[in-house]
Amino acid sequence: MNKMLYPKLAINNIKKNWQTYMPYAMACIGTIMMFYNMCFLAVVKDIGYISDSPTLRTILSFGAGVIGFFSVIFLFYTNSFLIKRRKKEFGLFNILGMEKKHIARIMFFETVFIALISIVAGVLLGILLSKLIILLLFKIVSFEVTFGFEIPLSAVLFTIVLFSGIFALNLIYNICQVHLAKPVELLKGGNVGEKEPRTKWLLACIGAICLGTGYYIALTEESPLMAMGTFFIAVILVIIGTYCLFIAGSIAILKILRKNKRFYYKAKHFISVSSMIYRMKQNAAGLASICILSTAVIIMLSTTVSMYVGLENVLRARYPRNIIVQASNISDEQAGKLDAVIAEQTAKANIEQKNVIRYRAISFSTNQNGESFTGSDTFSYQLNTAWVYFLPHDEYNRMEGRSVSLANNEALLYVVKGNIKGDILDFNGYKLSIKERLASIKIKDGDTGAKLINCYYVIVNGPETIKQVYASLTGDNGDMEELSYYYGFDVNGDKNTQIDLTRSLSKAIKDIGINGYVEGSEIARDSFYSLYGGLFFLGLFLGLLFIMATVLIIYYKQITEGYDDRERFEIMQKVGLNRTEIKKFVHGQVLTVFFLPLVVAVIHLAFAFKVITKLLSLFNLTNIPLFAACMAVTVLVFAIFYTIVYELTATTYYKIVS
Repeated sequence: MNKMLYPKLAINNIKKNWQTYMPYAMACIGTIMMFYNMCFLAVVKDIGYISDSPTLRTILSFGAGVIGFFSVIFLFYTNSFLIKRRKKEFGLFNILGMEKKHIARIMFFETVFIALISIVAGVLLGILLSKLIILLLFKIVSFEVTFGFEIPLSAVLFTIVLFSGIFALNLIYNICQVHLAKPVELLKGGNVGEKEPRTKWLLACIGAICLGTGYYIALTEESPLMAMGTFFIAVILVIIGTYCLFIAGSIAILKILRKNKRFYYKAKHFISVSSMIYRMKQNAAGLASICILSTAVIIMLSTTVSMYVGLENVLRARYPRNIIVQASNISDEQAGKLDAVIAEQTAKANIEQKNVIRYRAISFSTNQNGESFTGSDTFSYQLNTAWVYFLPHDEYNRMEGRSVSLANNEALLYVVKGNIKGDILDFNGYKLSIKERLASIKIKDGDTGAKLINCYYVIVNGPETIKQVYASLTGDNGDMEELSYYYGFDVNGDKNTQIDLTRSLSKAIKDIGINGYVEGSEIARDSFYSLYGGLFFLGLFLGLLFIMATVLIIYYKQITEGYDDRERFEIMQKVGLNRTEIKKFVHGQVLTVFFLPLVVAVIHLAFAFKVITKLLSLFNLTNIPLFAACMAVTVLVFAIFYTIVYELTATTYYKIVS
């Protein structure tokens, strides 16, 4: 047999099935291009010039891993559509005398040609766009653009190896599908879903339980750090529940509608319901995938956009003053030295201090049970963990400009986060009476930990009372550490002036031997932009990838449905329905099935909103209205895009059916 026969047949087959192969090849090229660019950004030398490059490289490396993992699943999934459409063709080859080993050779050359086209085009496009991509990243993280062009060999090799493996995996799967099937089964490969599916009540119940449990976890979780673990559990449960309900629940609902004679025995309902029952078995997994991908796209884009847009608010929340000096376990004398150093350095820089806030306090990690607090040997973020800050009343009076006096057993209480209903604070037996609940206090509200767990500020009459509380909580009657010191102030200098002042203060404090550190919003700005800008960039990249996957799944679903439904609607024409009526029924069916995933995705988002806001607080984003607005805009834009995709793919469907 001519050795060139198989390559020629493979090329001819690709040409004949170009309507099916073209979207697959475009998706492969796009995925390869995106993976290469993410690998490129993770290793390119220019990233090293960014001040917080390790954080940014970690984010980009994680993104490359996510894209690589998703590519395996995505391309394998889309390949299954191809092999399903081709089974009848391969079955015909087999009936006409071609052995399965010969069919396997044809499939081998088809895969090799598509792989070569995709990998070469994807890598070349990735290289051509790499400079544009890195310029976009630099713009997002507010970094000065660098000149030069680089093609990291490692990024090219990673891309070639990964996607060669994916194409090899798809080839093995395709060969197995053909080899294990009988010729008759291959000829009927496109009509596997014609048998009416059974109602799987057990699977539907499992789906309802998983979905309900996932929703319950998302609605009841209160601790932001605990939400990190429970959120992923909820996500897994919701994904399982979504697939189960689409596969089993949809069929159960359709059969319930069919039993309703008043509803079912109407022409438009009869055709739509009966048709959807027969097709839902093979539609369900694709619709569930579209739903999950749509949810992921909206969550990813809305969270990363809100974090990036609200970056200045995040910076101010984390650094309530431009310059913050903190020191632990220092005496009154050392606190005085700190004041002198700060005054000296600001005077040298010719900077005026504004909005000064300074106080001495000490904090204890406790386990809270209502109004009772017990000591905690190790700090951990649990539901009953609480931070309690103690301030002497003279510090509070100086800070607030008041003249409050307190007895030994009296206290003022300010609740940052938490709830205390009674009027007595019990610290493992040592009790304080709440004289006044404060509505506000000038504190270091940029402390992230105070937003994650219960946190209280307790003002007492002096250090002696604090020592008694400490002894009661710890059982240690020895010497307690000295109080900590917090000094924060705003300045009117520019970015470089603030950075220079932060560095000079750090050096001066180190020179006088005090255990303290200096923070500044401007010196931290680059790190924040690297983190939040990197996450925003990753969100855009992965969002684009997931959108591409959603579009391709929708397209193949429409093509598959078109070919499967064509014969059915030909029969309808023969029994008396005109083309206008058929198109009306088709439109109703396609519209219902098509927008069902988007509706369910919006329901998922509504239940996930609370737990996502808890997670965002870990990134100092507490502006819930901003996140809600970003999510609403994202949903609206995605819905418009989804509708456009529907119109384009529905046109293809109608052409096939007609």
